[in-house]
Amino acid sequence: MSRFDWPALMRLGCRAPALGGLGLSPEGFWALTPAELKLMLGEAGNPLRRAGLDALMAAYPDEHGKTGDTGEG
Repeated sequence: MSRFDWPALMRLGCRAPALGGLGLSPEGFWALTPAELKLMLGEAGNPLRRAGLDALMAAYPDEHGKTGDTGEG
């Protein structure tokens, strides 16, 4: 298994934007999710398309919507 180069990734995240970095504070860097970091680095991956959304909705139906409850008080 290859080692992940954390120091290089941290340098990229914290460098000034003018130098090609993301310009994040250390707190901002560590608060990112892996998906957010990939998006900021230009590795967005595959967006969720309608077929994927339909599959998620079928797998996890919204039970509140079926009863007419909007969740508003």
